[in-house]
Amino acid sequence: MMLRIKRVPTVVSNYQKEEAEEGGCGRNCLRNCCLPGAKLPLYAFKKVNKVSCDNGFVDHVDKEAPVAFLDSLLLGEWEDRLQRGLFRYDVTACETKVIPGEYGFIAQLNKGRHLKKRPTEFRVDKVLQPFDENKFNFTKVGQEEVLFQFEPSSDDEVRFLPSAPIDVENSPSVIAINVSPIEYGHVLLIPRILECLPQRIDRESFLLALYMAAEAGNPYFRLGYNSLGAFATINHLHFQAYHLAVPFPIEKAPARKIATTNSGVKISNIVNYPVRGLVFEGGKTLEDLSNVVSDSCICLQDNNIPYNVLISDSGRRIFLFPQCYAEKQALGEVSPELLDTQVNPAVWEISGHMVLKGKKDYEAASEENAWKLLAEVSLSEERLEEVKDLIFEAIACKIDEDKAVTPTLIEDSTQSIEVPLQAPTLLWSLPSRSARF
Repeated sequence: MMLRIKRVPTVVSNYQKEEAEEGGCGRNCLRNCCLPGAKLPLYAFKKVNKVSCDNGFVDHVDKEAPVAFLDSLLLGEWEDRLQRGLFRYDVTACETKVIPGEYGFIAQLNKGRHLKKRPTEFRVDKVLQPFDENKFNFTKVGQEEVLFQFEPSSDDEVRFLPSAPIDVENSPSVIAINVSPIEYGHVLLIPRILECLPQRIDRESFLLALYMAAEAGNPYFRLGYNSLGAFATINHLHFQAYHLAVPFPIEKAPARKIATTNSGVKISNIVNYPVRGLVFEGGKTLEDLSNVVSDSCICLQDNNIPYNVLISDSGRRIFLFPQCYAEKQALGEVSPELLDTQVNPAVWEISGHMVLKGKKDYEAASEENAWKLLAEVSLSEERLEEVKDLIFEAIACKIDEDKAVTPTLIEDSTQSIEVPLQAPTLLWSLPSRSARF
């Protein structure tokens, strides 16, 4: 039996068409019709010598970048597109509040995200699906929606070029706006865009996402990933990211260490949180951490297990959530009360940022209601244990293949619960929009 759900697809580009309509270039796209002679800004980051320290991943030699990656470039370019009217609505005008309670779930009233769109069927029982060029993909976006190319530097120096040719042969990675933003600075990272990769994690692409998080260097700028079956609606490889200057509830959830790899990556169970999952941190280098997490994601994909990923703390901590909400929804196992909220629990919602479409749901938002919804997303304890066994076996095998370390995970079930440091309390009250940014 094929499992499908109906949901309103998120419009991420002004050139996004209904599936029945012909997809075209619009005015100035990233396809063969418009690429010859095209140029876009290029930010070349330094990818070597990223090593772990107590405060995150740093270069051995600190040199001032030619442009501030997050504040001046990414957010500056995003605000430029806001002024040019490229977004479907002004997300900075959306009501937002921190819900009273232990975790401080965040509720946003966002009526514009699904207006004038009809529900579309999505298959939710197959995490890996082939790329379909006939459906919307990111090569069809307008070049004005692309902020800049994001590539490793060829000479180990950070560089910014305001106008650089698009290297079609090597398929650049780009950062583009999401025209239906959830928050300030909401963008899409699209690895090797012209290769038209389906929505599936690979080592190279995941490492690129961690480099972006490290380059931003701001704990309130986070990246997220949704697999197919876990509320990704576009089958073209992409990550999302935005800036929100409050702690996410998941970042305050305690964790219990269960294993450490020989490369120093610590793996912990998330505890006392409605969605069960794993958190990864540490490692001798950024690539050590990236490889362990990406191999875990690849394991889930290969075993047809939908999942979401949150990249937090400038790439220092990564949360992995196998989930089953869409499957339950397709099987009719989700209550009408929860379905009526129209909340699609993807990475941001699972992390504690609840995007609500109705004023009534927004006004009634409570920690109890958030917990009730997210509890339906989570795998059972028994199923999570089975999934963890698959992940640990995959990690051990991959480590053995790489011959970087021995294929041994050091199990550790006696560790006490560790509670992550909380963000400064002065950012909690949300007195105004400007205080959050």
